[in-house]
Amino acid sequence: MGEGAPRADKLRAFFNHPGFVGPNAERVRAALAEVPEGRRGRAELAFTAHSIPAAMAAGCDYVSQLNETCRLVAGAAGHASWRLVFQSRSGPPTQPWLEPDILDHLRRLKEGGARDVVVSPVGFISDHMEVIYDLDTEARRTADELGLNLVRAATVGTHPVFVSMIRELIVERLDPAAPRRALGLFPPRADACAVDCCPPAARPTP
Repeated sequence: MGEGAPRADKLRAFFNHPGFVGPNAERVRAALAEVPEGRRGRAELAFTAHSIPAAMAAGCDYVSQLNETCRLVAGAAGHASWRLVFQSRSGPPTQPWLEPDILDHLRRLKEGGARDVVVSPVGFISDHMEVIYDLDTEARRTADELGLNLVRAATVGTHPVFVSMIRELIVERLDPAAPRRALGLFPPRADACAVDCCPPAARPTP
């Protein structure tokens, strides 16, 4: 676009940043509080993220990052029973994508005797169209048909701690000496992915 074009820098991955984990845990606790008290401890917790092709997932740490987020959020929320599931898959049916799908998971939960499920869309940061349609419309309709009480946790959205985290990550980029925070098993991510990060999936041989 020329020498005068603006430069765009992407903030580092924040899947294990306390400013992301904490607000998500708060949203989960608020959702759990909507489950009848006598059943709250037995409620299932399903974390959702956007599904991607299995071949793409095999070449990156998408799933491992999500699992770490879920582990940290569930621990902070004080709820041990959780599962990472997926939503919003697309593409041809013949192409394997990450599973289980949230709707299939709800059916299995009901078959297993579950009465309540809290769904937390940790793979998303706002209540946009995919969250509202996939969870508030399709998943809720499925849960209602099954007789399963579904409570959807809010995304972090404009939570003040999350917004402060965004500012903190900007400061990191401006000042390399700024402290970098992270929780759990993974260190803070670098500002940019390595050159060989996320190689394209190998094409199947004919």
